[in-house]
Amino acid sequence: QVQLVESGGGLVQAGGSLRLSCSASVTIFRGTDMGWYRQAPGKQRELVAVISSALTTNYADSVKGRFTISRDDVARTVYLQMSSLKPEDTAVYYCSMTTPFHTYWGQGTQVTVSS
Repeated sequence: QVQLVESGGGLVQAGGSLRLSCSASVTIFRGTDMGWYRQAPGKQRELVAVISSALTTNYADSVKGRFTISRDDVARTVYLQMSSLKPEDTAVYYCSMTTPFHTYWGQGTQVTVSS
């Protein structure tokens, strides 16, 4: 079974920081592309950041310079370090893992940024 479990969400003041973690159960983690997506109420799910097995990264324009994605292949964990948070960052954040065969999703963790 493939399992992705997010943690680290919560309530933070605007301008603050938060770190999200996602742990995966699969043994082929080191060969996968990992990503973070988010979905705000009434909005479509959108890409936040991705990191490949070769450590190539890509970010949404709205978070560039504020968020950093990283991975630990030994721990089978991907992280999203968020700083300078804005109220518009409020959303449920989802972890994803993409293989040549399928994309898997976690259950999501709520991030709320107050003004």
